[in-house]
Amino acid sequence: MILCIGTTPAAQRVMVFNQLLNDEVNRAMTCLDGVAGKSVNVAKVLRALGESVHATGFLGGDRGKEILAALEARGISSDFVGVEARTRQCITVIDKSTGTITELVEESRPVSPTDYLRLLEIIRARASGSCSLVMSGTITPGGPVDFYRQCTLIAHQAAALPVVDAQGPVLLEALNARPGLVKPNRTELAATVGHELKDEPGVISAMRQLRDLGAERVVVTAGQGPTLAFDGRTVWRIQSPSVTAVNPIGSGDAFTAGLVWRLVHGDDLGEACRWAAAAGAANALTLMAGELQRADVEALAAAVVVERL
Repeated sequence: MILCIGTTPAAQRVMVFNQLLNDEVNRAMTCLDGVAGKSVNVAKVLRALGESVHATGFLGGDRGKEILAALEARGISSDFVGVEARTRQCITVIDKSTGTITELVEESRPVSPTDYLRLLEIIRARASGSCSLVMSGTITPGGPVDFYRQCTLIAHQAAALPVVDAQGPVLLEALNARPGLVKPNRTELAATVGHELKDEPGVISAMRQLRDLGAERVVVTAGQGPTLAFDGRTVWRIQSPSVTAVNPIGSGDAFTAGLVWRLVHGDDLGEACRWAAAAGAANALTLMAGELQRADVEALAAAVVVERL
């Protein structure tokens, strides 16, 4: 089982317009409702890839109930802490006339310290039966900066692979517990190390910095640009296959899921990134984040280019 941890899940709406006009009434040609947030996206993709998945975090209000029902319908077991704050909603707006995709993000709301203690109890209980703990996204406003560090320590105690997809102080704090893998994107890596990363050598230098700070493996995605991966010995460059994207939102989460999927099955980091890149590309073919088809991942994997540097 893979345990997916995230404190800020979301109800997700995707609205598609033939042409979006500012300061006008706009009528969507397509409107799709689903569930998302980084950890939920990871869980959905892992389930689509055939893994046994358990999701946990915070949920509240009517949207929280909808997320629980949607996960159950997908065969994803879950154990969320119910909180007073209503779960957020995010909206993706697609303008077909320009090809632009805009994400409107409702920020999550604070929860109590007691809620975090309850969540850690769930994670401890579930970790013993898990092969990996995947921690994704921001924490709630005012939440403990060391939350992912605590989760990483729990993973080590359970002999599970700890994976952290975060940035800034939360990621830096988690490095103190030596996670098995960290996966920021290039913008998040720059925010974490505190300076702009202008070129590939700069990215690799920052990756080595995270390795020195405690990460066993570092993978840095860059949207349509090449991904870089480092395991302490080898650096890989991974180029994703070219696809006509429908909606790329959530492709980084699909990449994380594909990466964990192959690592827990014994692939080395370079080969795991091949399947991760295929999962990220397959996600871009779907309107709703995290709802890819395994057949698309398998078809795209052969087109991924993996180079040792």
